[in-house]
Parts: sequence; structure tokens; C-alpha cells
Amino acid sequence: MTINSIKIVILIFVSSNIFSCNGQVKSEHKQTEAETIQIGKVVSELDNQIWRIFQDAKGTYWFGSNGNGIYSLNGKELKQFTTVDGLVNDSIRGIQEDKDGNIYIETHKGISKFDRKQFTTLKAIKSSYNQWKLDTNDLWFGYNANDLYRYHGDTLFELKLPRKDLKKDFEIDTLISPFNSNNPYSVYSVSKDKDGNIWFGTFVAGAFRYDGKSFLWFDEKELSILPDGTASGVRSIIQDKDGYFWLSNFKSKYKIEANASAYKKLKGIEKEKPNYFNSGIVGKDSNLWMTAYGGIVWKYDGKTLSSFRINNGKEVVLLVSIYQDKKGILWLGTDNDGVYKQNGDKFEKFKLKK
Repeated sequence: MTINSIKIVILIFVSSNIFSCNGQVKSEHKQTEAETIQIGKVVSELDNQIWRIFQDAKGTYWFGSNGNGIYSLNGKELKQFTTVDGLVNDSIRGIQEDKDGNIYIETHKGISKFDRKQFTTLKAIKSSYNQWKLDTNDLWFGYNANDLYRYHGDTLFELKLPRKDLKKDFEIDTLISPFNSNNPYSVYSVSKDKDGNIWFGTFVAGAFRYDGKSFLWFDEKELSILPDGTASGVRSIIQDKDGYFWLSNFKSKYKIEANASAYKKLKGIEKEKPNYFNSGIVGKDSNLWMTAYGGIVWKYDGKTLSSFRINNGKEVVLLVSIYQDKKGILWLGTDNDGVYKQNGDKFEKFKLKK
């Protein structure tokens, strides 16, 4: 065998070993990557306390529990994710999605971003000046903030609402409550109106509307601590088909004046207790749908108020939230009986099909 032939044989041998090793590394890398993706566990049913419901752009349903993490339902597979998988906390207070399909899970201990592979915890930036802006793609969060957070791209800004003389305007001491670290400005709800303005409902400091330049404050006593000492909080803000705003109660509705620098308070719906709702939406049927904690779903078409009582035959179902999916079906999150789903003119307990 010539020297050149020996060199060729050796070269082929070395090359084959290199490719073999590279293949092994790639295979191991893929295996490791696959193992990393497989987080969460497949379960057969939802927790009894489901406070938040959300459907993402891909059609996957998300159910946020009050203590047992978050569930995803893709087709027939139900998966549960908890702090074991990297979630910042297991008590879910909000679920959102950004334009890139990332899911954001809001808890009272922080905010987790889920990129469909892993969870990361967002870190807030406290700056010496308020980063108040209004961008279409921004996400807003209320829990675990002194007031609220604005998430812009990769940055989470902690913001403060304008401070008011609450004691003078409400004629009560708004710091008497032991909840929310004695911060009356803690944000309970965030929503956008038809014109793109953003609204904030607070613990006992009323409600605020921000148009990107200035704030309009709703300093109504019914939006703070009530005469009996209770503080319902502005937990839901909805705009009806006629442009009126409803701030977590049936008593009043509000109209923004033409110059947008003031509002007018109008009489709401005449009814007996409960006067407040804790969650509300405008349905695809243009009706208002609202839930009361005591097991009642209300529908208001602008003239008539209808009610649907939710009872499982044993106890009153305690309703926390209402949500409408992409097909127009209504879902109810509860504090004691899982999830209910609309079926025609009634609501039925949701169970996973086997």
C-alpha cells in the first residue's frame, strides 16, 4: 500500500469518527432539549377553585386556579403547571398573551412569562420618573405592584397613579383597611375602551382613565369604602354598545363628555341587592354579562335585566369571573366548583371528555 493510500484510509477513518461523534452530540442535545420542554403534568380534571379563564390565539384554553397553578387545555389534553415547573406562584390572578404568542401569568407574588417551553419571572424596574405611555402592544398588570406594572417589550415598569386627597374627596379614612398593605391605589382591574384609552379600577381610590396624555379620575363614593365599611373594589370595567361605562356596580353608568376632560354620572339599573358585580364583559351579542359572587349571572340588553342562578344541587356556586371564547361561548370561573360552560340558555359544569 502506498503512502498516499495509507493517508486516505486514515483520513476516512478519522472523518467517520468525527461525524459519528458529532451525530452523538446532536442526538444528546436533542434529547436534552426534549427533556427540557416536557414540563407540567397531564391531569384528568380541573381544580375546584378556578378564578381566571383565557383562550389564546392558537385556541388553547388556560385556567388559572387559586392555589394549584395554571392548567392548559389543548384538544383533549389537560396539563397542570405549578411552581415545580417554574411558575412564580400557584395563585393565579390574570392571564394574557402578547403579539408573539407568549403567555403571561399574573400572581400576587409576581408575573411569569411562558414561551411555550419554559417559565421566566419578570423583574420590575423602579425608575425615578414614571414611564407612563400608551402603546397598543403594552401589557398591564396590577397584582404585586404598589399600584401597577406596564410591560413594554422586555421591560416591566412599576408605575404610580396620580395621588389624590382621598380623605377629603371620600370623607373617609381610606387607610383603615388592613388589606393590600394599606395602599388604596392597588389596581384591581385594567381594561381598554373602544377608543384605545386604558382604565384602572382600584382598591378604594376610585377609577382612572388614561388617554396617553392625562388622567380622568372617577372620585365617586360608591367606588370606595361603603358606609357599612365594606370595600368591593372596582374589579371590572365594561363599556356597553351605547358607549356608557359600568364600574363594577349596577347603580350608575358613566358617560365621557365631548372634550374628554370630564364625565357625567347617570342612573344605572334599578334593582335590589347585590348592587355590585365582580366580573363583566360585553358579549358578541352586544349584551352586558356580569357575575355576582353569590351565584348569579346577569344579562342586560339595554332595557331588560335577566338573571341565571348557578346551583349544583348541593350549594350555591360562588362565581368569580366570566369569559367569552372565540366562538362566543361564555365560561364561568368559580371559587368552589371548578368551571361552568354555556350550553344554549343555561350553564353546565365543565368536565373533560374521556
